[in-house]
Amino acid sequence: MGVLACSPLVGCDTMEANRGAKSLLAVFQPPKPQDAVELAIDEYDADRRYQGTALLANAPFAGEGPYLQLFRDAARDEDAGVRQVGVRALGIHGEPEDVPLIIGLLTDDEWLVRMESARALQRLHNEAAVVPLIERTTVENEQQAAVRAEAVHALGQYRANRVLQVLVRALDDPSLAVNHNALNSLEVLTGQNLGYEPAVWLAWLDDASDPFEAGRIYTYPGFERDKLWYEWIPFLGTPPNEAESVPVGLQPSY
Repeated sequence: MGVLACSPLVGCDTMEANRGAKSLLAVFQPPKPQDAVELAIDEYDADRRYQGTALLANAPFAGEGPYLQLFRDAARDEDAGVRQVGVRALGIHGEPEDVPLIIGLLTDDEWLVRMESARALQRLHNEAAVVPLIERTTVENEQQAAVRAEAVHALGQYRANRVLQVLVRALDDPSLAVNHNALNSLEVLTGQNLGYEPAVWLAWLDDASDPFEAGRIYTYPGFERDKLWYEWIPFLGTPPNEAESVPVGLQPSY
């Protein structure tokens, strides 16, 4: 028997109901941590590794050392799906020291892995990510608009003139999602709302002695959804919603 379980960053996955469940409540109880770990380290079955890593990724205790190592191993997995959920878990629980590993996945053969890597870099601050993120913002280097959109969003935490120039250029991207995120990042960095016309921004930058003077603190996007039908069952808790927050490692002086 399979049930559909959803999480904010992992999405929806079909999980096996607990065997021998004596009640509807028991059917929807999540696996124990040790069971999820057993799934995550199954060297013979990538689907099980994906499922176990996804379960652990959203566990509040999974920022501890052994789990972080499991996520790092998953991010290097031979299976693209496992790499995808592994880097997602590092975005949730990782440290700025994990950024070099994540940067390497920005050029992964699978675009979903690249997208998750750019999204993870929204949550972890490390100056080493700036150039690799910039490289993911052009159509020449990155054909998938979703990856470019996540990259320009992540750049909104880095106060550098070269970042501003890249974001202005991204306002001309053929994807509206990229345009939107580029404008959002420009507004965060500068505190200005000058619209989608690159020439207007370039003129303003030419006249600005300190373009970051009115900027505000960058926060990565939050997640919110309504309850699924089975989450109305008493004692199952609330949906795994998440408020926007400041990236780990970002210590703004403004």
